[in-house]
Amino acid sequence: MNEDFERRLDTIEARNKKVEADKAWETSWVRRISIMVLTYIVVSAYLAFVVHINPWINALVPVIGFLLSTLTIEFIKKRWTSGHK
Repeated sequence: MNEDFERRLDTIEARNKKVEADKAWETSWVRRISIMVLTYIVVSAYLAFVVHINPWINALVPVIGFLLSTLTIEFIKKRWTSGHK
């Protein structure tokens, strides 16, 4: 019985560590910057090869939009969660 309890506790602790790491990744600047760089590359390629315009400045629009949305969403989330406690 005691061994079963310890095994279950170890399983829960391992799951909690994974959830904490996932949460840290979701809010990390490394993730945000990675998405911004990948978005810039994809939009630049699209604008250069499909639309045939100079993409280097125009591709910044969705990147800046993404950055602003991540900063704003954190504020909105905090407001929403404080109202639903």
